[in-house]
Amino acid sequence: MNPIHKITGSRLYTQLTTTRKARIIGASAVLLAVAAFGAVAVSPMAPDASDLPVTSIAQNLEMPDLASQISAMEQVDQNFTHEEKVRAGDTLATLLTRLGVDDPVAANFIKTDKIARGVMLLKSGKRVQAQTTENGDLNWMRATLVDGTDKSVKNILITRKGDKFVATEVAAQLERRVEMHARKITSTLFAATDSSLDGTRLPDSISAQIVEMFSTNIDFRSDLKRGDSFNVVYETFWQDGEFVRAGRILAGEFTNRGTTYQSVWFEDPASKQGGGYYSFDGKSLKKAFLKSPLEFSRISSGFSMRVHPISGNWKAHKGIDFAAATGTPIRASGDGVVDSVGSQNGYGNVVVLKHWANYSTAYAHMSRFASGLKKGQKVSQGDVIGYVGTTGWSTGAHLHYEFRVGGVAQDPSKLNVQAQAPLTAAELSRFRMVSADMMHRFTLLRPNDTALASR
Repeated sequence: MNPIHKITGSRLYTQLTTTRKARIIGASAVLLAVAAFGAVAVSPMAPDASDLPVTSIAQNLEMPDLASQISAMEQVDQNFTHEEKVRAGDTLATLLTRLGVDDPVAANFIKTDKIARGVMLLKSGKRVQAQTTENGDLNWMRATLVDGTDKSVKNILITRKGDKFVATEVAAQLERRVEMHARKITSTLFAATDSSLDGTRLPDSISAQIVEMFSTNIDFRSDLKRGDSFNVVYETFWQDGEFVRAGRILAGEFTNRGTTYQSVWFEDPASKQGGGYYSFDGKSLKKAFLKSPLEFSRISSGFSMRVHPISGNWKAHKGIDFAAATGTPIRASGDGVVDSVGSQNGYGNVVVLKHWANYSTAYAHMSRFASGLKKGQKVSQGDVIGYVGTTGWSTGAHLHYEFRVGGVAQDPSKLNVQAQAPLTAAELSRFRMVSADMMHRFTLLRPNDTALASR
């Protein structure tokens, strides 16, 4: 046999008898050896840092000409912008001094110009901004003016035009925010709204709206009890980070003597018929008549037999007397039309309102009537129609209030007040979206999310 064939055949036999696992392990070992050799071959050799050359460079730098820069700055007019808040007892002179304004022409303009005079009507805490020259001459001044009803907000801008000034008035562009707060009653409602436990004092207009919102269910003169509580969600309006005014209460929740009353504002965008307050099941909360025509007072004489304070005779008192200070606003207890306004013997200054069907209400002993009130004028529930006084047969300042059915006086405390019709099916669907959001906010305000007391 050919020796070459012999050797070849032997090796072939050996390979054929070798296991597949052994062949794979052997091939892997060869590949790893080749890869390791290649890595060593291509690995760069980094030089030692001590062997690198070092080069020193020296360069002369030219210093800036500070004198010329200062001189150039002195040639440019310098203007300064100041901002101050109006303080209690401020006069125009003291305010201008704090703003850095030393400009008699500007001061005289503010005093005499119809628009610019608004700066002198700003309330404490309101911001005023002004820009002056380095000599105190006024370039411009800006302030935000809110009218007495907290509805109209205007920006007043006073600008220098040569040697004169021009004042312009522009409606403010306000940012709307929604705030929510919880309070507990420890003494009075207004003490609770002034509470600063959460660092916020509720605006007076919000306190007044709380009274109006729940006055058909709660008599705030006598029904409040220590431990009562309320949650309120309302809108506020801001300009440049400064609070300008409060808006409407969007939802309220008041727990009085274990009973919880809820109210949510809904203004249907489809019907555009104006908004109103509703319970969370969609029923209108505006009732036929308020429990009291005065926000805060006490009943000094009820609907009953009594000795007349002037004549001394025993006779029926056909109304309810509410003791209050002279000048206290008197509200219409329901929607209606002015049937009469004037003086009537023992009633003194009296207003009679005619409501639907054969209902009417009378308000006597007024010190004066609301401005412009006249016969035939329509009034809405809560509108001010006059002010408490002591005219006619009266021994002290109070309101004599009568509720009449067919011209006959009835006891208003026993009146069965009825609510208006609920929302339609389409309105109710949209209402539920609003009420769900407000209910979620109430849940966040309740610390333990306790169940509501029975209504």
